[in-house]
Amino acid sequence: MTDLVSVRYLVDDVEASLAFYTENLGFTVNTNFAPAFADVVRGNLRLLLSGPTSSAGREMPDGTKPGPGGWNRIHLIVDDIAAEVDRLQGLVRFRSDIVKGPGGQQIVFDDPSGNPVELFQPA
Repeated sequence: MTDLVSVRYLVDDVEASLAFYTENLGFTVNTNFAPAFADVVRGNLRLLLSGPTSSAGREMPDGTKPGPGGWNRIHLIVDDIAAEVDRLQGLVRFRSDIVKGPGGQQIVFDDPSGNPVELFQPA
């Protein structure tokens, strides 16, 4: 576990998120304590999927309730971004089109809870 980089995503449904990340993005299940929590691994990335009943989903002292979304995102490198976009068409809501820059191409889409995921193909 010390060689892994861990990122926490708040999700609406842990089971749906497990299925999404394992079936569509090449992650494997590390632990599954659904409906509260699960974590998945891809390479050195450990993604913590925290549901509404997890400790991470508890209300803050000021009453703010943590939830999914925002623009911070995991960044997954792919060999063929166009093929990945074609494969995911109809499974996800894309936030952008493929954007080309000097370092490569990227596209951002939402997981089932609205958390962004970026696919990136280096130049």
